[in-house]
Amino acid sequence: MNDSPDVADEAPAITPIRVFLLDDHEVVRRGVAELLNAEPDLVVVGQAGGAAEALREVERCRPDVAVIDVRLEDGNGIAVCRELRSTWPDTACLIFTSFADDQALVDAALAGAAGYVLKQIRGNDLLESIRKVAGGAQLLDPAMVRMGMERLRSSDQGLIDSLTPQELRIFELIGEGRSNRAIAEELFLAEKTVKNYVSNMLAKLGMSRRTEAAAFAARLDERARRRYE
Repeated sequence: MNDSPDVADEAPAITPIRVFLLDDHEVVRRGVAELLNAEPDLVVVGQAGGAAEALREVERCRPDVAVIDVRLEDGNGIAVCRELRSTWPDTACLIFTSFADDQALVDAALAGAAGYVLKQIRGNDLLESIRKVAGGAQLLDPAMVRMGMERLRSSDQGLIDSLTPQELRIFELIGEGRSNRAIAEELFLAEKTVKNYVSNMLAKLGMSRRTEAAAFAARLDERARRRYE
């Protein structure tokens, strides 16, 4: 008599959730990978330390969930999220960051991320977040995103209101990519005068480089265009 269990009685095999990790800190990636691979229903199928590498690796391994850090040495995790959601919409993106940042939160929502969690999260909560977004859940609370947008608008408007009309015009021209010489020609000012205006403007905005002001201007312009779409 054959006492072996009937094949029909065997438990169905678990198809694990395929996870990809993007973080420029190797120690963080290894720790998260070890946590995930210890679970029977989760498996890390790929890792990357930078944005360019991540896009290549995701195309290779086609994960169900991509866990993405925001700040990378060679780019921005939000931009990676946007690209992944556009190219591989079946891959859910979970933003995993050390910083509670209103701008990153709002940008993550606009990029199509399914969730936004801080690295201070407990291990079990991270596992559950991955499982939920893999199942199609949306963990980004719309009310929380709206509150973040309102806080950004109020803080950004306060910075803009601190500028004089001339500083504001120079800020707008920097946002268009104009050099100090081009701004001087546009406003009929000496280049040295424009340089002084730029220094004052950056001080009021709490910035050290004009590239920061240009990025800030572009962000405000993008937000204004979305409002009317």
